[in-house]
Amino acid sequence: MIPTTQISPHPASPAQAAAIAVAIEQFMRATAPSPIASDEGPDPWERAAILEGVTREDPELAFPALG
Repeated sequence: MIPTTQISPHPASPAQAAAIAVAIEQFMRATAPSPIASDEGPDPWERAAILEGVTREDPELAFPALG
């Protein structure tokens, strides 16, 4: 049997609101991607490039003599 959804004209009680919040948190934990293992950090060169804001697409960085 498929559950039906009902909309109530009355606001949720504090207990009902708490139950909804808990259900949403449980769903988010159950469907979240697994975290990266601590021994597998990001590539140090990639991290440095991100921190410095360097991109390969900047023509001045790729071919400084052509600029």
